[in-house]
Order: sequence, then structure tokens, then C-alpha cells
Amino acid sequence: MKIHPSQVDRVLIFDTTLRDGEQSPGATLNVDEKLTIARQLARLGVDVIEAGFPFASPGDFEAVQRIAETVGTEEGPVICGLARATVQDIKAAAEALKPAVYGRIHTFIATSDIHLKYKLKKTRAEVLAIAEEMVALAKSYTEDVEFSPEDAGRSDPEFLYEVLARAIAAGATTINIPDTVGYITPSEFGALIKGIKDNVANVDQAVISVHGHNDLGLAVANFLEAVKNGARQLECTINGIGERAGNAALEELVMALHVRRQYFNPFFGRSPDSEAPLTHIDTRQIYKTSRLVSNLTGMLIQPNKAIVGSNAFAHESGIHQDGVLKNKLTYEIMDAQSIGLVDNQIVLGKHSGRNAFRARLKELGFELSEQDLNKAFIRFKDLADKKKEISDWDLEAIVKDETQTQVINGFHLERVQVSCGDHACPTATVTLRTPEGQELTDAAIGTGPVDAVYCAINRVINVPNRLIEFSVQSVTAGIDAIGEVTIRLQHEDRIYSGHAANTDIIVASAQAYVNALNRLYTVVQNQSHQPALNRSQPATV
Repeated sequence: MKIHPSQVDRVLIFDTTLRDGEQSPGATLNVDEKLTIARQLARLGVDVIEAGFPFASPGDFEAVQRIAETVGTEEGPVICGLARATVQDIKAAAEALKPAVYGRIHTFIATSDIHLKYKLKKTRAEVLAIAEEMVALAKSYTEDVEFSPEDAGRSDPEFLYEVLARAIAAGATTINIPDTVGYITPSEFGALIKGIKDNVANVDQAVISVHGHNDLGLAVANFLEAVKNGARQLECTINGIGERAGNAALEELVMALHVRRQYFNPFFGRSPDSEAPLTHIDTRQIYKTSRLVSNLTGMLIQPNKAIVGSNAFAHESGIHQDGVLKNKLTYEIMDAQSIGLVDNQIVLGKHSGRNAFRARLKELGFELSEQDLNKAFIRFKDLADKKKEISDWDLEAIVKDETQTQVINGFHLERVQVSCGDHACPTATVTLRTPEGQELTDAAIGTGPVDAVYCAINRVINVPNRLIEFSVQSVTAGIDAIGEVTIRLQHEDRIYSGHAANTDIIVASAQAYVNALNRLYTVVQNQSHQPALNRSQPATV
């Protein structure tokens, strides 16, 4: 899997969904959820998974370590851990990455004058020395070292060239150029990469990578311009999630390189007509990966989102519909099936057995333990009694809801009952099982049935919070469709998300709220028992 810089003849896809993507407000993932996404990223075919920031918290350390053990196999991707240019960060990353066959330490330090003056309070000479020393330290633990000059886009080019040359000389095999604040335009980013290739003497000993945020909506365009000028690794996230306006979207970059191969081929020394792929991504896994990340992070995909939005392949205009019916190429530049989007298939019914259920889940990409399979099969049978037709999307929804969104040691929803109507006072009664196994029941009134349910749940769990987002989506068409509920709530300065699916929207709403409160409750409990870690510098490469 490891590739020497001189052998890179395509674009390496470095996925940072589990690190930078998880820094999106409310997108916090637990260890099992991170592992689930990491497995899917491996199926997708990414070259590198940035699994987390090991020194940031015990949870992040455990997530990186478990991903390294489970996904970092001989045939799997490189597993990467982020580390500030400090001894303790680099040691933590090295320890967490030990189980991976191919591990990479990604260390960074800011290089822009504004960061040096106000954040680091260091001189250029001090930063040069730190970068050189810390890259060498990382190199003592692994052959694969990536170095990032944070805020490179606003750094003085001459100083940037010197830092990069020192980092490569110290052992960096990848140099990553981050547009940390999403400030650069495409032509500027292309010129920046060209300047690095022309002015860093030992640049041929490292892969040039790019990382960028989407504050001005230019991240994907910036990356494609960087590719034309010699960048061969793209650091991106599924659905473009990330801090502030997010990161460059993996699916947009991959499909741009796929659909426009003839345009990009010459920049790789290929014939324009070459059919060889420019990435190793299995594009048929894109839609499935997108939905998985959306479900587990609670971050919904806007309908008009490129590639994976619900409207991406929809046509309402009569002229467009007529053209597509005659020939899809009139208004579609890519086939929906190329990203794994297919028509719903009726695959199972209430008479289907466990073996058929297990086999279909395996075809959909779900490898479940016996315990998870049992839970999912019970939910499937329950759904089959309520719906005449069960689609792949229904199966995905119940499996993800049953096996991936529960907090093992948290509160569990046992029962929920509501009374409402146009002349009635909405009233809800809920029963929750506590982490200690005790059943507690309470009732409340609200402005509507969901509000009443949430008020009742709050009376039981009793953790202050503010609901800031409530969203309901139908998985499939029809009156008996499964409804997916996603909520986001705020406690102090942090946001927590919850997700659930059920044919009963009230039940789904209650479960989603409990899931979010469990995340919040776990953090509150941990904070009361553990000292805070030193994160004086945020991980915002």
C-alpha cells in the first residue's frame, strides 16, 4: 500500500472525515461509529485514513488504535494520526498507530506571520528549528511522515519554501499545503503549488498534498487547480463536512477526475483518451459511504449537493425530462449507478429467513456480529409486519439505527405514549431504563406531541440542553415509509447529534433525542471524573 513519491502517477485520496470532519459542530462520533466509517472508507478505496488526533483525548487515542488494528491491514489503507509539532503529541500518535501495517504520523506547525505573532508567539527561526526537530522525531517512529505548515496559504512564500525544504531533509515523505482558513482562489493555489515545485530543491523526495476549507466555496476548484500544477494527494472528507463551512468534498473531487479524465490526463503525462482511472476509489461505494457518514454524524445532505444530493440526478423541467428520456447524455454527465445509486429493490418480506436476511445485508456491505444480526433481524421482522414492500434503503435504515447509534451504557427508551389532537393538550408518557438498569417513568405536556415527549425525557434524564435542530426525512415513498429523525442539541458550547429511524415518527423522534442526550450525558460524566487534557492549540490544519 505504501507508495514512494517517485511512483505516484495518480491522485492519492487522503480521507480526514474521522479527524477534520468530526470537528464539525455536533458531529462527534464514538469509537464504534468511527470504526464503522473506517471500514467503509477502506471499501471505498481511500489511500490514507486520518483516523484522529491521538493526544486530544483517550477516546481519540482508542479510536486511532482500534482503526489501526482492524482496518490497517496489509491490503488496507495507510492509517494516519495527527500530532502537533510537540514531543507528547508525536509519541501519542506513534503509540496509537503501532498496530497498523502502514502507519503515518502527520505533524504540523503554523508558518504564517499572523499565526506566529498571535498564536505561537514564536519567531521564524524558532519555527524552523521546531519543524526540523519534530519531523525527525516522527521519522524515528515511522518511515511515513507528513508535515503541514498550517495556514500555508497566508504564509510568506520564501519562508514557506525554507520550512518545507527543512522538513523534507528531516524525513518528511509528504508535504501538505493547507488553505486553513479557506482564503485562496484557484489561480493562487495553482501558483502556490507551482512555486513550491520550482523553489524547493528536494521537493521530488516527497508527495505534494493539499488540504483546504470551503469558506468561500472554492475548496474543490482549488484542489483541481493544485492537481494541474503537481499536487498528487488530496485531503478531503465525505460530504465535505468539517469545521466552519467544511472541507473539500471527496465525492466531488473523485467524480470530477473521473468524468473529466480526458481533460486531466495530460497533466499526468497520459494520452487524453486514456481510460486508466486517476484515483483508486471504487466510485460505486460513494453513495453508500455518503449516507453512512450523514446518518452517524447527524449532518444532513442538502438536496442540491453535488454528486450525492437527493436532487443530483432528478429532473423536473419538462425540457430536461424529455431529453433524458430520449438519451440520458442530453442532461446527465454521469450515470447514477456509477456512484452506487440504484433504484430501490424489493428484496425481502415477512416470510424471509435469517440466512436470506444475512446474505442481503452482506451484499449491501454490512458485516454484523451475531448479536447485532439478532437485533437487526428482530427490527426487520417488526418492520415486515407493518410494510408490504421492503427496500434496500429500509434495510440500511434499520440496521444503522439498531446497530450503530446506540450508547451501550446510556439510557434506553423502553416505552413512549402520546395523546394529542386539535382540541387536546399534547401529553406524553415515557419510560426510560437508566444506565444502572432502573426503569423511570414520567409525563409532560408540550406544544405538540414531539415537544411533549422531549419534555418528559428531560424530566427523567435531567441534563440541561437546548434543542437547535429537528429534521425528519422519509427513507422511501409511501404512507408506510420509514422516517429518519435527526436532531442536534446544545449544552454549554458543544453540540450533540442524535439519529433514529422508525415507521412511527414519534418513536423515532424520542429515540433520536435519547441518543443525543446519551452522548451529552457521557461527556458530562467523563468531565466529572477526568482531568482536562491540554489542547492549547486546536487541530485546524
